[in-house]
Amino acid sequence: MAPGRAGLSAVMADKTVKIPGPDHPITVGKNPDRVVVKVGDVVIADTRDALSLQEANYPAVQYIPRADVDFTRLERTEHQTYCPYKGDASYYTILPNLVNAVWTYEQPYDAVADIREHVAFYPDKVSIEIIA
Repeated sequence: MAPGRAGLSAVMADKTVKIPGPDHPITVGKNPDRVVVKVGDVVIADTRDALSLQEANYPAVQYIPRADVDFTRLERTEHQTYCPYKGDASYYTILPNLVNAVWTYEQPYDAVADIREHVAFYPDKVSIEIIA
C-alpha cells in the first residue's frame, strides 16, 4: 500500500497509530531477486537487497536500500503523508520532473522498522524490474 491510506486505533501525538493484525496484515521480508528501477533507460536503483512489503490485499511494494539508489537523480520535496501503520512518509522527485515519485519512512513504526533507510517508487512513474 502506498503512503497515506488510513485506519483507526490508538492516538499518538494527534496521529492515529495502528498495529498490523489479522484485519490488516503487514509483512516485510527480503526479496531474494535483483530489483532494478529505471526511468526510460536510466537506472535510478539497482539492488539485491530489496525488502518486499506486503500490506493487506495491496500489491507488494519493493523497498530499496538507500545505499543502492542514485540520489544524484533525486531531489527532496516538501510533500509528506501519514500512514497509521507505518508512520510519516517523506518524498523525492526524480529529476527533472517526476514529482513525488519516491517515498521513504525515515522513522517507521516498530511493526515495519526494517524499511528504515529504504525508499520505494511509484510503479506508475518508473519501471521496476524484478530479475530472478
